[in-house]
Amino acid sequence: MLEIVPDFWNSLPRPLRDPVAFAIPFFVLFLALEWSAARYLAAPERGADGRTHPPRGGYDPADSRASISMGAVSVLTSAAWKALALVGYAAIYAYLAPWHLPVDAWYTWVILLVGVDLLFYWYHRIAHRTRIVWATHQAHHSSEYYNFATALRQKWNNSGEILMWIPLPLIGIPPWMVFVGFSVNLVYQFFVHTERVDRLPRPIEFVFNTPSHHRVHHGCDPEYLDKNYAGILVLWDRLFGTFQPETHRPTYGLTKPVNTYNILTLQGHEYAAIVRDVRSAGSWRERMGYVFGPPGWTP
Repeated sequence: MLEIVPDFWNSLPRPLRDPVAFAIPFFVLFLALEWSAARYLAAPERGADGRTHPPRGGYDPADSRASISMGAVSVLTSAAWKALALVGYAAIYAYLAPWHLPVDAWYTWVILLVGVDLLFYWYHRIAHRTRIVWATHQAHHSSEYYNFATALRQKWNNSGEILMWIPLPLIGIPPWMVFVGFSVNLVYQFFVHTERVDRLPRPIEFVFNTPSHHRVHHGCDPEYLDKNYAGILVLWDRLFGTFQPETHRPTYGLTKPVNTYNILTLQGHEYAAIVRDVRSAGSWRERMGYVFGPPGWTP
């Protein structure tokens, strides 16, 4: 059956060849279902810290508009980054890969999906621990709501991920498959951005990234910071020591809220902060620390 995949893929209208584009109607459906549930079933809660937390799975119109707008722009920016990457990947695949893996073999797809997921884990971890990369990623964490709209609050600078995928064409995976693999990973991650799903059966929670695990990742509580980087398999977090179970409802958002719904500010404020810090630095060591140190680094 896998032999027909490339022909089937090519027979689709061009916009539908990206699994993310194909999944958009389902995104809209689940957004509508969750919004309806939040509107009629949810109420604000007061947390242990005394703050009033948004309703579980709640929606704020301005917050949701910002998230959806950033997601719409990211469709265009990611397409541009992929077009740029395609040139480099094609050259790596054609001239540097020691072999070409067959697209009709089941093991090629396993290598692709596991490889994408492992590389995503390490990219995601780097993004949280290196400020210049965090500047590209922090927009996704800027909402104080946690719902399917938050999943669409995507970055516009995919350069870090593009570099992280280089090993895949280098081991002989065709460039078009690399993009498909990452899109499948991204579609999966949409569905873990919800408070409407509690814990799943224990075997699933042990192996896979779930809404419970990813809620922890979006928490700005001290015990939740820099945990659960998984895309699909939470086994990576368990293996590399970054796993944290959900022990209480997280406080969502950044440790230093941006307090705006302006999508340009949400995307760019950390870059501006880096420039200000670099200008104020007294040495090259401090400049390098502000750019490549972890978020919050100071001399």
